[in-house]
Amino acid sequence: MLRLKAVTLIFAIAAVPAVAAEPPAAIQGEWIVDLSAKPDEPYVKPMVLDLQADGTVKGSFYESEILAGRWKTDRGRTCVSFRTTDGLGPYHTAACLVGDRVEGQTWAEQRNFLFNWNATRGVSAR
Repeated sequence: MLRLKAVTLIFAIAAVPAVAAEPPAAIQGEWIVDLSAKPDEPYVKPMVLDLQADGTVKGSFYESEILAGRWKTDRGRTCVSFRTTDGLGPYHTAACLVGDRVEGQTWAEQRNFLFNWNATRGVSAR
């Protein structure tokens, strides 16, 4: 009987939704992502992060809508993870705020590449 009560308590605690957190302002907003493959050939694209109190992320990356985005602050850093698409397949992105910039990587399984990138605060000409 005691074991049944303990299992019931564990499931009851697990069923309680997480408390909504106020999104950190430091990572919110517009960023310029440096996707340059060669230092002498600049290639940048905009990223807009709109973190929601329920832990979701909206916005855009590489001029594509962010889908199924999530954010979390833990272990002293704030990170986002989301999916975008180019119409041919998904792009999976994960990134963290490091000081005054964002460091991330994007994986395109259908194109067989993983790309590391950095972003700085700013508004990109669209």
